[in-house]
Amino acid sequence: MKKVFFLLVLASLFIPSCVPATQTPRTEIITVFATPAAQPWLTELYVCAAESSVVLNITAEDPDIYLRVGEPENIISPIFQIDQEEILIVTNRESPIKNLTLAEAQDLFAQGNASARVWVYSSDTDVQDVFDQLVMKGRRITSLADVAISPQHMSDLLNAEKASVGILPRHWLAGSVRDVFSVGAAPVLAVTLEEPRGALQNLISCLQK
Repeated sequence: MKKVFFLLVLASLFIPSCVPATQTPRTEIITVFATPAAQPWLTELYVCAAESSVVLNITAEDPDIYLRVGEPENIISPIFQIDQEEILIVTNRESPIKNLTLAEAQDLFAQGNASARVWVYSSDTDVQDVFDQLVMKGRRITSLADVAISPQHMSDLLNAEKASVGILPRHWLAGSVRDVFSVGAAPVLAVTLEEPRGALQNLISCLQK
């Protein structure tokens, strides 16, 4: 009897090892980056990531998803349109500059204006690239133009300086400014290093909804 009891106790010690352990879902880390103009969609990407149990790591070095406004000059990676953004020429509400034609917009940014302080972005930014393609059409920006480092910086300057005129994506309109010319709509793109699969594909699909 003691021998049987001992065997039963011994067997019971091994029972838990036969029950499969509950596996915690593996959290996938995806690297992302957004240009300053595309940052509103970075917020949307965080929402999509939370729904998919994905952790986002912000880095400019070879990100899995790169958000930008407007098509790059050379397309060598998969790109997916997730939205569109209107690019505008904007002034302070007290600026003497009123609604512009395309020719007037070209002259303003090519020649400057004695009554206005012209602001642009550096030539390698996505918004400036869209502006140069749709407005300047080969004409050079005046050397007298000042350079803003981001749409937020541009917005702050346009609100602070009564004589200022510059370029803003519609998502960045705020405060006492008014648009005087619509440059046009540019695609908002998600660029990936390779054809997306799995969690990466789910994030792109979520952004496109």
